[in-house]
Amino acid sequence: MALKIQVTPQDLVASRFAISPLIETMHAHWTLDGRNGPGVHRRWVERWRGPYLDLVRRHPALRALAAISGNKGYANVDFIAPPPAGMSVPFETELASMRRTPVAQAHEEIARVLAALPPVPEPIRDLLFSPRVVEVLADAYEALWREIISVGWPRLHTILERDVIQRAGRLAAYGWAAALDDLSDQVRWRPDGHIEVRLHTRLGSHVLGGGGLLFVPTAFSGSVGVYLEAAWPNALVYPARGTGAAVGVPDGDLAPLIGRTRARLLTELAVPATTTHLAALLGQSLGATGGHLAVLRRTGLVVGTRTGRSVLYARTPLGDALAARSPA
Repeated sequence: MALKIQVTPQDLVASRFAISPLIETMHAHWTLDGRNGPGVHRRWVERWRGPYLDLVRRHPALRALAAISGNKGYANVDFIAPPPAGMSVPFETELASMRRTPVAQAHEEIARVLAALPPVPEPIRDLLFSPRVVEVLADAYEALWREIISVGWPRLHTILERDVIQRAGRLAAYGWAAALDDLSDQVRWRPDGHIEVRLHTRLGSHVLGGGGLLFVPTAFSGSVGVYLEAAWPNALVYPARGTGAAVGVPDGDLAPLIGRTRARLLTELAVPATTTHLAALLGQSLGATGGHLAVLRRTGLVVGTRTGRSVLYARTPLGDALAARSPA
């Protein structure tokens, strides 16, 4: 089953990458609620499962949110986490956009989704069709962000930003076919000028019409999602690379050989990154991180390539071979 997205030269020029803390909050919610398997986030879920259940008791609207999102296929609403307007839009700005959703539009999306699902409990249905549904759902996500997601957001943002920089560089160097085919095994660029997205539901064709496509990475979902409703910018959400490496890396065999910090750096560089990204992921200063990178460069394990104002570090074949020998 595939969706065909028709692309014009104007769409290619207008397409861009963006990061959405609100979409990431929604995906983290699915993981905490059990709608997504924990995967590489198992330790994170164990850490936050108790606080999340306490939050649900205070904000039962989180149960309602789980009913209308995170479902396989097309049975999901869009208004609870619309595509971002730019690369680094604050959570508060995105939430304000959600709060501006007309109640009639929210009810229309909710009705479409519930029609495709088994009946939900009456209290949840009453909440979803109440006049205050947008406000109540927004309050629930605000609490989830404030009490849980924001605690680790600097690290998550670094993972997502690292992915965007690496993919944008690949797009500039190799073109759309290479950039999209590397995005996910669900996405392919076709020579006749369209993007093919394999989804759980056959959705036919969609014409972008010159507005381009917004590419949004996520660390909490392993599959691709699309926003193609007229009310929002066209967007494609895809799994970010390097999420597993950044969740928690055991010492493995590398640490006794080159030191724990350098072993961690080499593991993180499964996805190219800047010194700033690596410092944020390791919780170290730029100077300390740069010093360790310099040692790895001198020993031929990593190489740096200038991209604009930044230097993007990547493992050499020797670094790949050494990292592959570690259980991490």
